[in-house]
Amino acid sequence: MNDCIIGYLFVSLSIFYFLMKSRQEILALLRDFKVRKGKKYGILKMGIFGSVARDQQTESSDVDIYYEGEAQGLFSLSHLKNELEELLGSPVDIIRLRDRMNQLLRKRIEREGIYV
Repeated sequence: MNDCIIGYLFVSLSIFYFLMKSRQEILALLRDFKVRKGKKYGILKMGIFGSVARDQQTESSDVDIYYEGEAQGLFSLSHLKNELEELLGSPVDIIRLRDRMNQLLRKRIEREGIYV
């Protein structure tokens, strides 16, 4: 393979790993967010699940976040999602953990979830 192409791939991967936050960095950012903004959004507990929790994230991974607390209206949930995406620098999926929800998803969150 051409040395220029190999060099480009190395630099590209190096930049990617520099920009991609680790599981511990994401947990620390969410821990701080919960302290600062938890009351505003009615968040009692929050955590991550999915590829980031398993430490298997890639450049195309989103951050799967769950929280326990008050149900949010669509407007408030949209603001919460936007704030978290800005904070983490990646797309976020957020779900409220509750009794009446898809039980397979709930079991998955309980199995692999990491609270902040």
